[in-house]
Amino acid sequence: MSSKVSSLLICLFILHLWGAASVTGRKIRIYEIKKGDFSVKVTNYGARIVSVLVPDKNGKIGDVVLGYDTIKEYKNDTNYFGAIVGRVANRIGGAQFTLNGTLYKLIANNGNNTLHGGPKGFSNVVWKVSKHERHGSHPHITLTYSSADGEEGESWFRFPGDLRVSVTYALKDRYKLSVVMKAKARNKATPVNLAQHTYWNIGGHNSGDILSNVIQIFASHITPVDGHLIPTGEITPVKNTPYDFLKPRKVGSQMINKHQNGYDINYVLDSSKKMKPVAIVYDKKSGRVMLVQASAPGVQFYTANFVINKKGKGGYVYQPHAALCLETQGFPDAVNHPNFPSTIVTPRKTYVHKMLYTFVKY
Repeated sequence: MSSKVSSLLICLFILHLWGAASVTGRKIRIYEIKKGDFSVKVTNYGARIVSVLVPDKNGKIGDVVLGYDTIKEYKNDTNYFGAIVGRVANRIGGAQFTLNGTLYKLIANNGNNTLHGGPKGFSNVVWKVSKHERHGSHPHITLTYSSADGEEGESWFRFPGDLRVSVTYALKDRYKLSVVMKAKARNKATPVNLAQHTYWNIGGHNSGDILSNVIQIFASHITPVDGHLIPTGEITPVKNTPYDFLKPRKVGSQMINKHQNGYDINYVLDSSKKMKPVAIVYDKKSGRVMLVQASAPGVQFYTANFVINKKGKGGYVYQPHAALCLETQGFPDAVNHPNFPSTIVTPRKTYVHKMLYTFVKY
């Protein structure tokens, strides 16, 4: 067999694994942005981060996000690995809300509630790649998606209005990953709450659980939830509770046997700055440190409680607490709690949500 034929067969096999095209005719691909030994790979299926390669304290490169080897696995994913979730991230209680006197009913996909935009959220559609610069002084990729009024289901189960969304991933400096999410309402006011749902294990995606990671969260309050993880509407202090990470401590220090199966709660960030400190995560074995900043008022701290026997990259099987998520966001179910910061976006103003991940070695 000639080398040309072998190369062709390899390309065809890779396309088969990753799914050559969506129902829209838009090809699903993997795109890389790279600066030195810092690399981020993204797929336009769900605008997902599929890998982040960064060195440890000894210079060894490791992939620090959970994920899969094929697009078929991402299409069957129920954990939102690496995805941009929306139109409204997190939960909407009772799968409904009232806006400007109109009751909007949504499709329930999490018990009686709507989670991460419903069954056809932004994580399960093919985005358009509008810009991509792999190398150079400013490696970046911009993906866009147009969400139509009523696309989530029949006309009586829908979010109102047409919405155009975008996300730009960029390597600002050698070990800094910027994420900028934008949304523009075209013709109606609508709730918007976009979140980046990457599962981080800075020890390496296949290094086991994150319970020994040390974390500090810059938030003095949380929005407590009921048994269905819907906010009660209260805002309560974390002091003297298992939610208190105002000082650095191990993720599992107060969790196991004391706090159900793990963390899945929205923290109210303390800072009023446009770009505020969110959290710092440290893994002793690898020496990696991840600092997170964002413009959003809240962050969902989630310890992968529902990741159970998930076969991931390289055949490694992920279990509960295999990673942690720091999903900066507007408050969950804000559409049903007038005392929470509003998540309503009108055609007069563009929604912007910025994040910055900085990786250092200690």
